[in-house]
Amino acid sequence: MKVAVIKFPGSNCDQDALYACREMGFGAEYVWHGESSLSGFDAVFLPGGFSYGDYLRCGAMASRAAIMDEVRRFAEEGRPVIGACNGFQVLCESGLLPGALMLNEDERFECQDVWLKCETNRSLWTAGVDKILRIPIAHGEGRFTCDDETLRQIQAENQIAFRYVSAEGERSAGANPNGSLDEIAGILNKKGNVLGLMPHPERAVNGITGNFDGRQILNALALVSV
Repeated sequence: MKVAVIKFPGSNCDQDALYACREMGFGAEYVWHGESSLSGFDAVFLPGGFSYGDYLRCGAMASRAAIMDEVRRFAEEGRPVIGACNGFQVLCESGLLPGALMLNEDERFECQDVWLKCETNRSLWTAGVDKILRIPIAHGEGRFTCDDETLRQIQAENQIAFRYVSAEGERSAGANPNGSLDEIAGILNKKGNVLGLMPHPERAVNGITGNFDGRQILNALALVSV
């Protein structure tokens, strides 16, 4: 398994993603946003950060980068693609996932641990999640939103991957750190091979942070036939 960690100008979590993948035993290398090939790679990680300084809309400029044509091809072929934080924003802006990420409801940057409940086991990214996860967030524009029809569709198609919950697994406004619609923390494409989420699983993979819960998500890469 070899993971392409895409580097955009302004990314600041690409090192975290690379380290996490390698820490878990996967091959991982950086791929610059101006490249046009993902030859030799088996999966894609779009990292967090502030690509292009978050000018225009978060992720909007990165979604037009040359490498995104290859990321789209990966997604269409059913290969694993994950986007965390800014990576989630890029996936939405590129049309690979529905909806959009907007300014947090409290209009403040939120940096804390949150609790996530897995809402479907239909995806390789969620099939191995068997507990309430504690995963860190760090974002100012993480409020997921979409129109009513899109919400009905992603609910009907089991595309909601994770919701914000309390430590006991209960949904509540107090457990939702950014005001996301329907407490949505992460969603899938219809095939289930593309995952976007605002929390950072790559920051919860070893004892340095005292948290291994991110492995429950990233372990999906070990299940992929290459």
